[in-house]
Amino acid sequence: MRKWWVGIFSLVLGCSSLHGAPNQERTALYILETAKAFRTVYANSVTEQTKRAGVIPLEEWTKDDHAIMLPVQFIKAAGAEIRDFELTLIGLTPIYKSNLPKTPAEAEALKTLVSNPQQKLLTFSEGNQFKAISADFAIAQACADCHNSHPASSKRDYKQGDLMGAIIVRLNQ
Repeated sequence: MRKWWVGIFSLVLGCSSLHGAPNQERTALYILETAKAFRTVYANSVTEQTKRAGVIPLEEWTKDDHAIMLPVQFIKAAGAEIRDFELTLIGLTPIYKSNLPKTPAEAEALKTLVSNPQQKLLTFSEGNQFKAISADFAIAQACADCHNSHPASSKRDYKQGDLMGAIIVRLNQ
């Protein structure tokens, strides 16, 4: 899987250079839009097709021969394969503390998105990193249902379309 994701992101980054030297904001936007597109296709097409075949998305998917990873795990797994920048998800009320913002500036940016979900994208520099966060909505009712029913979830009233957090890319400057 590593070669496939690295290849996709290399393609995206390479395409940006066709339009002149890319700035960090444009690069971050390409990365975020690509990640969101793949996650949306995975959540809306792949998981729905596999459900019809009796294979379901589960958090503990590696322990079940008839399961696949959750869409959030798909993005996090792809992000873990990338070495040149960070790609992950963050939230103010995540199921796992590892998905909290890393810095106060990230938390403030996420609060800004929560207060104005139509904004959808924020970029900022912090220390030696350029960061971009993109609003992450419950794109399927199954996303909301999973969070609402998870024993570790502190929020249990998500609905499809609700802002659940953000996808973040951290680029070294």
